Amino acid sequence: MTNDRRVLVHQNKQALAGSVAARFLTNMVDVLQEQDEAHVVLTGGSVGIAVLAAINESAARDTIDWSRVSFWWGDERWVPRADPERNELQARDALLNHIDVPPANIHAFGASDDPHTAGEDALEAAAARYTAELLAHATEGAQYPRFDVTFLGVGPDGHIASLFPHRSGIRERDASVIIVRDSPKPPADRLSMTRPVLNSSDRVWLVLAGSDKASALGLALAGASRDEVPAAGIKGRYRTMFFVDSDAAAQVPENLISPA
Repeated sequence: MTNDRRVLVHQNKQALAGSVAARFLTNMVDVLQEQDEAHVVLTGGSVGIAVLAAINESAARDTIDWSRVSFWWGDERWVPRADPERNELQARDALLNHIDVPPANIHAFGASDDPHTAGEDALEAAAARYTAELLAHATEGAQYPRFDVTFLGVGPDGHIASLFPHRSGIRERDASVIIVRDSPKPPADRLSMTRPVLNSSDRVWLVLAGSDKASALGLALAGASRDEVPAAGIKGRYRTMFFVDSDAAAQVPENLISPA
């Protein structure tokens, strides 16, 4: 495999979600044939959750031994655990509550209403706990697991996870998890994995749809700086895939579009 970026264009959001779901299930079969366990990083957003719903609806869903798959999140909104805006809750409703994955394999960020998160330093404590959890499952010599697939959405401004343009988070190199305050997109407070952690994944799959994403995607693929367009700074160890619909692909250079 190479780590070149590839763009796969789909007719619409429904076709996009179904295609990514099928590819993910096939990939998990291959990964679990080669190793004892898999680690997957999930994202929120309408398209990311649509992919999880499509995985759940697939006839191939139960061909995966989900007891050998661990789920993580690239970022999370600092809201109560039952808040419908929480990435974890959306993922559970779309997929995780419907498969035989052990609770210990679901590594969710802390929530604002957890009993142990009260106080002014609650966000700091939550970031420290997730950092420790990543370390507890890390490969030898690393600070986090070796991720097999990392899903990411891309915002109209080019942000990925909760790493926004022209902010220090995208430049963080030492921490595994950062606190995001005064987010330009509500809610104001968030937790996010950093770019080195996201880029440690064997495969990074960026999934996006809509004409409002076209400019950011075009800039990311045309060589914009990561500070200007954070998606430009994301690259998996072996493969980086942009799964997009036709609207989002409007400004993608033709030479980067791969046959479906």
